[in-house]
Amino acid sequence: MTKSLGNIRRTFAPWNDPASRPYIAFENVTKRFGDFTAVDDLTLHVYEREFFSLLGASGCGKTTLLRMLAGFEEPTAGDILLEGRSLKGVPPHRRPVNMMFQSYALFPHMTVEQNIAFGLRQEGMARGAVDQRVADMLKLVKLGEFGKRKPHQLSGGQRQRVALARAIAKRPKLLILDEPLGALDKKLREETQFELMDLQQELGLTFMIVTHDQEEAMTMSDRIAVMDSGRILQIGTPAEIYEAPSSRFVADFVGSVNMLEGTVETVSGEMTEISGKDGLAIRVTGESGAGAGDKVWLAIRPEKIRVSRNRPENGANAAEGEVWDVGYLGDMTLFNVRLDTGAIVKASVMNSRREVEDPIGHEDRIWVSFAPDAGILLTR
Repeated sequence: MTKSLGNIRRTFAPWNDPASRPYIAFENVTKRFGDFTAVDDLTLHVYEREFFSLLGASGCGKTTLLRMLAGFEEPTAGDILLEGRSLKGVPPHRRPVNMMFQSYALFPHMTVEQNIAFGLRQEGMARGAVDQRVADMLKLVKLGEFGKRKPHQLSGGQRQRVALARAIAKRPKLLILDEPLGALDKKLREETQFELMDLQQELGLTFMIVTHDQEEAMTMSDRIAVMDSGRILQIGTPAEIYEAPSSRFVADFVGSVNMLEGTVETVSGEMTEISGKDGLAIRVTGESGAGAGDKVWLAIRPEKIRVSRNRPENGANAAEGEVWDVGYLGDMTLFNVRLDTGAIVKASVMNSRREVEDPIGHEDRIWVSFAPDAGILLTR
């Protein structure tokens, strides 16, 4: 049986092929604004037809990185290559790159058709060709009947699609998207994520997107780069970032996580026994590089924690406690359990049935447990 970290969105993975040549290469790129370093000696490779996300909190340098790629900023040091050619000195309008801004930046006095056609007319494309391209773009983003409307007559989702149509009308090789779904409500944002994925694969373009929304990056991306303070902390597929974070920062930033601190007691093969800081005895499997006496953290996601009223038959990684808080989200229920050791453990349980026998409630005494391979051991 083949094992994988999570389900695979598509088999596309040129980064695993040593013969693959990066489509975009940031080589030791640094960007300073006075005394402030926005991007710090960063190296990053992105491949053709990849949907790549830069994920990080506000001010981490992700938008600055994309503005340098688009030509709106110049690196203080290092170089940016597109198809192996340096972009130094190439102005924005000479780069085969288009950027879609968070605000959409639509012209309010122009119709939808005129907004989409603007860049094409600026390039001197023949009128008949412009009309045909605009019609193709409207059909692609499913706005064929809205061509004569102006932006204020559209919903937020429709304006987002007009901005997208305008960005791809010039058929750039690379499309850069800066928080493109930030202005949409949750339900529309979820729908639009899948529309963007389908559109990107249909057009065969390379997408680079900036977002601070972890769920958005996890849904759409082939790979994600987690950034902090101008540096990349980890690059990987959504499953790798979520299931195998390289540090406590990444584990905590992407999704919800329990972080159990302790000291390694013994290591025997792939089995590591840990004395938890809160008195919890922990046994985990997997390579960590930690040795006896080392301080470690076990990162374990709430959905990997089992809850039960009775003590599990296998007593390993089990502790009793009291339900401190209960959150019902419809598809799942969240529990905050205060263990007798004083630690708080978060657990989530899928609500697979409409009716629940003997439901667990606030202040109930329960057991929490997890399998030895349910979490990942971190040393930093």
